[in-house]
Amino acid sequence: MKHFINPNDIPGVQELIEEGLAQKANPLTNRDLGKDKTLCLLFFNSSLRTRLSTQKAAVNLGMNVMVMNVGSDGWQLEFEDGAIMNGGKAEHIKEAAAVIGQYADIIGVRSFPGLEDREADYAELVIESFRNLSGVPVINLESATRHPCQSLADLITIEELKTKARPKVVLTWAPHLRALPQAVGNSFAEWLNLTDYEFVIANPEGYDLAPEYRGDAPVYHNQEEAFEGADFIYAKNWSSYEQYGQILPGNEDWIVSAEKMKLTDNAKFMHCLPVRRGVIVEDAVIDSPNSVVIQQAGNRVWSVQAAVKKILEEL
Repeated sequence: MKHFINPNDIPGVQELIEEGLAQKANPLTNRDLGKDKTLCLLFFNSSLRTRLSTQKAAVNLGMNVMVMNVGSDGWQLEFEDGAIMNGGKAEHIKEAAAVIGQYADIIGVRSFPGLEDREADYAELVIESFRNLSGVPVINLESATRHPCQSLADLITIEELKTKARPKVVLTWAPHLRALPQAVGNSFAEWLNLTDYEFVIANPEGYDLAPEYRGDAPVYHNQEEAFEGADFIYAKNWSSYEQYGQILPGNEDWIVSAEKMKLTDNAKFMHCLPVRRGVIVEDAVIDSPNSVVIQQAGNRVWSVQAAVKKILEEL
């Protein structure tokens, strides 16, 4: 049974990129593939692009789609084995996941980390519970540690826009008001490490990503040095992995500015959105012709459509 939780679930990153581009060129070619099949989307957290792009992709493939905001539309779920359920949680995940698997051919799950217990967050209890208990393929719509649909869309965007065979791609940390997950940064690094691009990461001291995700990518603690000669600048905030879930003092000067972009080789600016203007990036950068955030967001349809197509072919 194929899932889409990490890039190893559906092998062949380049094949997936090409499939995404093929789906973009001919969005309705495979409408019969999803006929009489149902995709159930479960959101434990808010969403705009993920929700809409996944629904659009499923419709393009001829599928029926059901959507539930788990926290507000359904019972509160218990995940602990052996729990005495005499509190506010009325349903155990063992029954809930199995029942949803009776209603859906594929399940998509979005659930963020608590950012308090690193070991618990990185164990991926929510999405792994659905993978193990539902009996159907599961798609990761963003979890505590990964966002594969976003990362595949990012690679599709780079593939469309690159002007050289081996572009320099920089993942740069940028400031934020709130403590955010490492999922997008982890996932982007994981996927980029599977390409032959020149990939580097820039972040302040104390913000290094988990070793299993950053891999052998060079890590710069000087943002300007990392930007030199870059073809793509991908900005994203994440809270500290080392001092787990914390926002460390200072580093407001890590905003992506027009002045820093002059250090690049006319680089394209990328961000997964939503983005806080004036905090993560200057208006002069995100409003410039080199900003590709809208194209990047549009490619979310084709990334998830490529993944769902691969899963449907196995059903």
